[in-house]
Amino acid sequence: MRLLLDTHVALWAITDSPRLAAHARSLILDSANSIYISTASVWEITIKHMLGKGDMPVSGTQAATYFRAAGYIELPVVNAHIAQIETLPPHHADPFDRLLIAQALAEPLRLLTHDATLGLYSDSVILV
Repeated sequence: MRLLLDTHVALWAITDSPRLAAHARSLILDSANSIYISTASVWEITIKHMLGKGDMPVSGTQAATYFRAAGYIELPVVNAHIAQIETLPPHHADPFDRLLIAQALAEPLRLLTHDATLGLYSDSVILV
């Protein structure tokens, strides 16, 4: 399975947080799955870490290093992803989350998230 990690799931995975659900952990560690991390997530981490907002235990630079060391596949943001945002209903206002669901739908990838609102977009979202 091809899995795109939402930002918090990715952070919880690289920091071995107890907030990461056991089901999510098993999916991420399953060698049969390909794990993707969006450049939008590193961008979000960078901005929120710099502003001191949110639960950002690492900087964007550190996160990118950890994601690479974990073997996650970097998913760049491309025009097709941005265009996909136009087709989304307004379930979610957060621009980073809207971009992640757009990427998941455009590629296609399964989005692994803890955010139940993202589950409204598609049955390809895995809520953990």
